[in-house]
Formats: sequence, structure tokens, C-alpha cells
Amino acid sequence: MTLPGDVSDAARVAQMIRVDHAGEYGAKRIYAGQIAVLGSGPKGDVLRHMQAQEQVHLDTFSALIAKRRVRPTALLPLWHVAGYALGAVTAAMGERAAMACTVAVEEAIDEHYRAQTEELGPDEAELSRTIETFRAEELEHRDIGLAHEAELTPGYRVLSAFIKAGCRVAIAVSERV
Repeated sequence: MTLPGDVSDAARVAQMIRVDHAGEYGAKRIYAGQIAVLGSGPKGDVLRHMQAQEQVHLDTFSALIAKRRVRPTALLPLWHVAGYALGAVTAAMGERAAMACTVAVEEAIDEHYRAQTEELGPDEAELSRTIETFRAEELEHRDIGLAHEAELTPGYRVLSAFIKAGCRVAIAVSERV
């Protein structure tokens, strides 16, 4: 799993758990922001469904943080605010923009989770299965966003690229800090 000079397998797995915990925390906060704006409208139930799945993901990674004694990212307070703000701002832009946010985030997470499962060895089969299960649910969220006309958001490509870039930065920083 590692090359000479890279972090140890155990340290790399700890990084994965740390960043996945942070990402699921951020996702829960994004949905909280979207629900604050759109929760009483026609998209409320869809947003609550996706948030509930993110809560299960977060609870799972929280348990892994404790079980494996992994230090959570020190950036959780930042992700608390940034996630909520991203959700609320995109929701304030409209239902389609909220769905565009979901699509962009979930596409970035799909790439991230896929890379993790490719990297994990047979000694981490259970973690790999967990990540694959969550990846399938994240892809379900992407598909929900697409079904709710995310791509019809004015400036969709720019908004999507911006959000994906932010996700990639958050992933890189949360693995280490």
C-alpha cells in the first residue's frame, strides 16, 4: 500500500478515517444549511433523507475515530461553519443550485472514496466495504441531484468546478491537520 518514504499503512489508514469523518461532518452541515433555507418547501423531504444518510456515515466514522484512536481533524470548527454556509448559500440561490451543490460534492467524494478503496489492502477489507457502501449512497445523492435538475442551474459548470475544487482542498488539508 505504501512506497518507500511514504507514511506507514497504519498512518495512512488513520488519515483516511480522519478525512472521511471530516467529510461526512461537512456533508451533514451542508444539508443543515440547505434545510434551513429549503426545508419547508418541496425539496425538504429529499434533503432530510440525504442528511439522514450522511448522519449514519458520520456516526460510523465517529465510532472508527474512537475505536482506532485516530485524531480527528482540528478543522472541524471551520467545516462546521463552511459546510453550513455552502448549503445555505446554494439553497438561497434556488432549489436547482442546492442540487448542483449536492452533485458537485458527491462527484468529488465518489472520486475520493474510489481512490481509497483502490488503495486499501486485504487487511482493511471491512473498512473498504464500509467506504464502498457509503460511496454507493453518495452516488445515489448525486443521482437525486441530477433528477432534480441540478444541471439547469445558471452557471452550473462554474459552480460545480468551484465546489469540487473546494472539496479537494478540504480533503487534502483534513488528512493532515
